[in-house]
Amino acid sequence: MSDAVTAIAESPSPTLFLSDADVASLADWPSAVAALADAYATALSPAMVPPRSMARGDGMWLRSLTAVSPSGGQMGCKLIAANMRSRRASYLISLFDPQTTELRALIDGNRVTGLRTAATAALAVTLLAPSRPLRVAVIGSGFEARGALDCLNAVRELQSVRVFSPTPASRERFVESFRPALDISAAVHPEAAVKDADVVICATRSRDESPVLQGAWLPPGATVVSLGSTLPEQREVDEETMARAVCIVADMPEEVEHDTGDALAAASAGVVFADRLVPLSALVAGHLVPRRADGDIVLYKSVGSSLQDIVIAEMLLARALRQGVGVALPVSIAPVAK
Repeated sequence: MSDAVTAIAESPSPTLFLSDADVASLADWPSAVAALADAYATALSPAMVPPRSMARGDGMWLRSLTAVSPSGGQMGCKLIAANMRSRRASYLISLFDPQTTELRALIDGNRVTGLRTAATAALAVTLLAPSRPLRVAVIGSGFEARGALDCLNAVRELQSVRVFSPTPASRERFVESFRPALDISAAVHPEAAVKDADVVICATRSRDESPVLQGAWLPPGATVVSLGSTLPEQREVDEETMARAVCIVADMPEEVEHDTGDALAAASAGVVFADRLVPLSALVAGHLVPRRADGDIVLYKSVGSSLQDIVIAEMLLARALRQGVGVALPVSIAPVAK
């Protein structure tokens, strides 16, 4: 073996595998929101949360998101493999000990993705929306919409919820799944759902990628949450929504500006928003005032961040070790001396 690369003699600690079911048993919404709030309140260098990268093939892509946790306890990577033709995706999170470089955990990232998306959105709403029971509109009835509403209901008091989904049966199933815990009803048009809402959660896209939310529908003072458009070819909110927002909070501002269809379409239409685009970390740290008047509209635009994935995964690993959850793999990779 080369002197430059020599395997360390000591056996590495076992690598823990957490399945999707393990993640479900370990997670809860308030703890996820609290973990993210702590992380975003910590000073972060850009090097700790670099931009995502994506390898593309014919109808397929592999995205990687890497981060070092602000706690210093873990560093990790989430890989997303997707095939648009078969409409399938796999998510894998790996966590490494920053000191020993041991592979501490491999985690099914499917549910983690839903956890971090919903919990970060709830964190943003908590800081952006009025401090009163909220009237909520939800556009969408799928996995992300369900998670976003469920999480928000766990950390804020909701006065009422109206849901629109283009398929009547889907929106009715969605409504029934939240009754009787919530005062929730279905709307036959998205404009009817949005009317008088304090918070508008967008968690779906149309088949032709035309916007599902029109800015003209928004009442004064609305807080808009956009979760479903994360790539240049995807659309969720229209140009007027981007124009009416006095503050656009983003988990990854550079990627929102340059890599989302909503921002690209707005820029193409002549909407100037760079001076209104701010990082979520600045909001959490209390470094900005998003509204100057009660009637101002604000927008939280999410593309997902490696910081969110790694912070949630770190929390889950700590709980798994305390509770004896997961499977210790019989073999792992051995760190090497360099």
